[in-house]
Amino acid sequence: MTLASRLAVVAIASLFATGTAFAQTAAPAAKSDMKTDAATTTDKKAPKEHSAESLECSKQADAKGLHGKERKKFRSECIKTAKAGGAATPAPAADKK
Repeated sequence: MTLASRLAVVAIASLFATGTAFAQTAAPAAKSDMKTDAATTTDKKAPKEHSAESLECSKQADAKGLHGKERKKFRSECIKTAKAGGAATPAPAADKK
């Protein structure tokens, strides 16, 4: 082996070694940044407080076993009637199956 080829091998080996060292130190820093970003977004999105009407209508929908679009329609009509001061049960049209 000539001196130039030995230097080339050493240079390439050192590049691989430093690349691995930088990758190992940078990865934990990136993870900690993601944790702080996640904590920030969860603080911004505080859980909504549900009204008494909403909770009652959800209980009624659960009792009827409603899911998906039927549940959404039932709850919407139920909340409207509850806020209007009427009975908590919506019109029979929402009870279609």
